[in-house]
Amino acid sequence: MELQGKIGVVTGVSKGIGLELVKQLLDKGAVVVGWGRTEPQMEHDHFHFVSCDVGNEASIQNAAQETFERVGRDISFLVNNAGYGVYGNLDEQSWSDWEGMFRVNVLGLFEVTRNLLPGMKALGQGHIVNISSIAGLNGVKGFSGYVGTKHAVRGISHSWYQELRDFGIKVSTVYPGSVNTSFFDDIDMIEANENMMRPQDVAKSVVELLQTHHNYFPVDLEIRPLKPRG
Repeated sequence: MELQGKIGVVTGVSKGIGLELVKQLLDKGAVVVGWGRTEPQMEHDHFHFVSCDVGNEASIQNAAQETFERVGRDISFLVNNAGYGVYGNLDEQSWSDWEGMFRVNVLGLFEVTRNLLPGMKALGQGHIVNISSIAGLNGVKGFSGYVGTKHAVRGISHSWYQELRDFGIKVSTVYPGSVNTSFFDDIDMIEANENMMRPQDVAKSVVELLQTHHNYFPVDLEIRPLKPRG
């Protein structure tokens, strides 16, 4: 896809991978609508911020309507980047911990995509990129709830690409390894470090996915740091 002039939505743009992705997409000439709970410090003629809690159905529907009012319904790409994780062993976690993760990582991903999909179908083209995690391919001690949501994203994404390809819509899933973001701030057993990937590294990979030629697309992209622990 040639990104110049294309309209896209990115969720979870307040910081980290989402914020870096917005910057790189704007550099490519795209018009970006960023959904998030906190507005980033960014001013650009082609950037529109829409307040949204991806864990809340009504908030998503309101964000979609505001997006249509600002830029129309011709959405060419969507990056489902918003995510939420709680660390803790099984008997240390609660129903609300798991419910929160599934609301954002699974139900939110579904509802965001469901609201924006009609515009892509009308265009006869589009690209949906779901940001999963290496946790979507493996088990991780202390992250069973988060791992469960990310495995769900993989199955959902694989089903969607089979469902939507005949409409000219691509669906790709990205599985980043450890990234130096605030995700690890509340996790004592893991300390973010300079050997981890940078948010801009993951963002660059997503931009390259979106720029693939119209006749093919990567279904899964797994990216890892070379030496995550130094």
